Amino acid sequence: MGAYLWSWREISRPAGVLVAEDPVQREVYTSSYREKSGYRIAFLASFDIRARVIGAERYRFDRGAALAPVDLALGWGVMSDSTLLQQLSIFQGGRFYSWSAESYPVSRTVIETHSANMHMIPANDDIERRVKSIRAGNLVHIKGYLVEVTGKDGFRWKSSLTRSDTGAGACELIWVESLEIW
Repeated sequence: MGAYLWSWREISRPAGVLVAEDPVQREVYTSSYREKSGYRIAFLASFDIRARVIGAERYRFDRGAALAPVDLALGWGVMSDSTLLQQLSIFQGGRFYSWSAESYPVSRTVIETHSANMHMIPANDDIERRVKSIRAGNLVHIKGYLVEVTGKDGFRWKSSLTRSDTGAGACELIWVESLEIW
C-alpha cells in the first residue's frame, strides 16, 4: 500500500519557470485518420507541447475512457513555476480542470492561456502504459495530433484548437504518438 501511495505523490520541483516555450500547433493539410476502439479519429492539427503536469486524472468508466484513459492538466510558461502553483488550488474531475486562488499571483488571462486540461489518446500500448504512470510534477514532452473522434452511433468529441478558450469544449484531445517524461 505504501508504494502505491508514494507513486501518486506530487513530484517536487524548484521555483522558477521550468518550461518557457508555448505549445506548437500546425494545420494538417491532408485528410488523415486512425481507427481505435471502434471510433474514427481524424487529425486536425499536429501538436507538440513541453509542459509541467499540474494534475493527472485517470478515467475507467466514462464514455471516453476506452480512448483517453488519462487527462493531464498541463502548465507552461509561468504555469510551470512552483512558486506560482503553490498559490493556486488545482482541481480535476469529470473531464474538467479548474483552479482557484485567494488572490491572483498573475492575471486570470495568463493562467488561462498557460494551462489546459488535455485528454490523452495513446497511439499504442507502450504510450498508454507510460501515460498512466504520469503524476503531478512530472515534466513531459508530447507530440501527436489534435483530433476529432466520431462513433458510428453519432458520438462526437472534438479538440479545442486554441489555448485561449475556457469552459466546456476548451480541452485538447490529443492522439499521442511520442511521449517523454522526466
